[in-house]
Amino acid sequence: MRTCNLCLLGFGNVNRALVRLLEKKQPELRDREIAYRITGVASRRLGWIADPKGLSLSGGAGALAREDFPASQPSNVRDWLRAAQANVLFEATSLNVDSGQPAIDHIRAALENGAHAITANKGTVVHAYQELRTLAACMKRRFLFESTVMDGAPIFALFESLPALHLCGFRGILNSTTNTILTSMERGLSFEQSLKHAQDIGVAETDPTHDVEGWDATVKVAALVIVLMGVPITLSAIEREGIGRLSAEEVRAARAEGNPYKLVCRAQRDGSGAKASVCPEKIPLSDPLASISGTSSIIHFETDILPGLAITEINPGVETTAYGMLADFIRAVSGDP
Repeated sequence: MRTCNLCLLGFGNVNRALVRLLEKKQPELRDREIAYRITGVASRRLGWIADPKGLSLSGGAGALAREDFPASQPSNVRDWLRAAQANVLFEATSLNVDSGQPAIDHIRAALENGAHAITANKGTVVHAYQELRTLAACMKRRFLFESTVMDGAPIFALFESLPALHLCGFRGILNSTTNTILTSMERGLSFEQSLKHAQDIGVAETDPTHDVEGWDATVKVAALVIVLMGVPITLSAIEREGIGRLSAEEVRAARAEGNPYKLVCRAQRDGSGAKASVCPEKIPLSDPLASISGTSSIIHFETDILPGLAITEINPGVETTAYGMLADFIRAVSGDP
């Protein structure tokens, strides 16, 4: 049984949850003849920490501190990957909407170092999908990103298992923050109160601009169009409107009349390209999207063969995002010698 050296870049909630999930799923990994040790951890707080013999991160490493490790450590991602003798990189740094950096450089460095690259960062797909996919193929490695859209729900893996299926378009609800805010506003809270509630339960960031203005959902739409439809769409080509213009009175009135507001993500093939949008829309209660409340998500696919193909995710947590990365890990290394 081969032992894989794993490196974790970004050590926030997602990669901590991944550590716990790896420990929990060790019996299932052994059944697949997969063993692992974590040989690298990096974050702004910790710096670049590497030990090819393995690091002890029991329980998610909540108390991990820089002083627990030797003073002499790598100072950049490439040296860190080499020092850790990385076989797999788990990249879970913050999204840069404008450029996808530095996550793209992290993925590129891993692939060039001969490691599989797994990420939860949407920017790598939107800004460098074709480059990184080509590089991965040249290096006989995998660049995988299941956790970038709808957490760990198997969207990209699903379409890999559907040969000769033509995707004509999709529509869905893909941003938990705005959906939670709209649900709370329907129940009588103001926008400000609804936002605070979303922040209190850990759904919304301290600065919720990217969510409220529709940027997070737009990046997800772009990733789906680029990968599943094969159209190299840019963020600027996607019509975008957030929920900031909606008053609590408008939201409650729409619900009362049976047409609740949702931030709807959609894309449709248009010749050799695609038209895509992220905008608040009134949805009739007969529409499956209308029943999606709180932190839940849904995506409905229009294909040439399978009618009504949809994926729904009910109240996901950080563990589901970590599961997407775990599933990618298993897919990546299962084909290794």
